[in-house]
Amino acid sequence: MDDLDRAILRCLLADGRATFHEIGRRVRLSPPAVKRRVDRMLARGEISHFTAVIDPGSLGWEVEAYVEIYYDGNVLKDELATSLAGIPQVVGVWNVSGDADALVHVMAGSIAELEDTIEQIRRTDRLQRTRSAIVLSRLFERSLG
Repeated sequence: MDDLDRAILRCLLADGRATFHEIGRRVRLSPPAVKRRVDRMLARGEISHFTAVIDPGSLGWEVEAYVEIYYDGNVLKDELATSLAGIPQVVGVWNVSGDADALVHVMAGSIAELEDTIEQIRRTDRLQRTRSAIVLSRLFERSLG
């Protein structure tokens, strides 16, 4: 990845709907050259997908929490992913260092739904305990640009 690729990525992070023509104007490349570079970054996995960033409240998600999960013994990453992927309110899972085995990001419509979701997480095989932190407010999020 060179400086032009990084400039293209910054443009896409700022506006994922920008046309190749608009990006080309900003980075001083022709639209076909921008498209070739974006296609190469997709093929190499440097861009994994395109998505919309939405307000969680528009989906009815008014409650957000991070749940640390602790297992008895060792747990494999694939086992973690498989055991939690089927819970729709689980929007992210990270394998972490420290005491916890993983950090789970949960979005729910209510405290009752959050409680039900944590109960579902607790049904995971060999889970010893959980520890939760409810988000009171989002102050800011930094994009990966």
